[in-house]
Amino acid sequence: MHVFDDDAVADLLALDDLLGVVERAFLKQGRGEVERPDRPHFPVGEGLDGRDEPAGTGLAMPAYVHGDPAYATKLASVFPGNAAPEVDRPTVQAQVLLTDASDGEPLALFAGERITNARTGCIGGLAARELGAGTGPVDLAVVGAGQQARWQTRAIEAARGVERARIYSPTPDSRAACTADLRHEGIPAEAVDSAEAAVRDADVVVTATTSETPVFPGDALADGALVVAVGAYEASMRELDRTTFERADRVFADVPEEVAAVGDIVDNDVASARLLPLSAVFEGDAGRESADEVIVVESVGSAVLDTATANYLWREASEEGGVEIAF
Repeated sequence: MHVFDDDAVADLLALDDLLGVVERAFLKQGRGEVERPDRPHFPVGEGLDGRDEPAGTGLAMPAYVHGDPAYATKLASVFPGNAAPEVDRPTVQAQVLLTDASDGEPLALFAGERITNARTGCIGGLAARELGAGTGPVDLAVVGAGQQARWQTRAIEAARGVERARIYSPTPDSRAACTADLRHEGIPAEAVDSAEAAVRDADVVVTATTSETPVFPGDALADGALVVAVGAYEASMRELDRTTFERADRVFADVPEEVAAVGDIVDNDVASARLLPLSAVFEGDAGRESADEVIVVESVGSAVLDTATANYLWREASEEGGVEIAF
């Protein structure tokens, strides 16, 4: 088996290629040509060092795309406290194990943070390409300033182009650091002092937080705005307010049955029947119908994207790639 650390994954991964990989994965998922068992997620850390509440969440995410040579199992964790300056660790950490689908041989173990961040970023990139109003580079607002904020911006730049990115986080140092990183990569980004200032007049709005309360006022959205919410993945999390959904002409979801259970949907009394599968957009069965429509895309993430990305990375790697180990 070969082990790929983050540097090795970075050498293999190109967003321009991954956008197509993720689009194909959505098409296969929408057609039912995948195996995607329920993903358990559970609180961890309670009782450790005297804690009376969980420190984070553990997740297990297996999946297989029909016809691919291998399947993958991702083990992930989400620890919001890691974003604190005194901790300075990734909020999301993960490992992806790739296994031969023909004989069960373990093929590769990948550091998973970049895989998770990049494939989730591609959701925003594809949404901006297919559902954003107009053509050409977008005026982008990003609420959140962690790694996912950076990857969403990178993927939208790769898919559509970014004319301007306004970054807001309640932590000034975080939004300044995110802005500096993006500008270093050639993306015109600026830090702003409020979520409303970021969102107003934006073509595309991305929320990439672990918030439990809405992160911007829906009445600040411009007509024709596309909102891509990627942070909320369970019932306690909520990034969008009721006004946003009242203004939305349509709501797309990467995994409708799972999105129906997150706080954005439950707390805002959004009927599950409103959740259209994002895969329908790539089939050409749904899309933007007018420049003035407000469209929301909700994402909780799908292990199908992880296994598709891991298969892509394995194809890109030579047999000598990574570090080979024997079990």
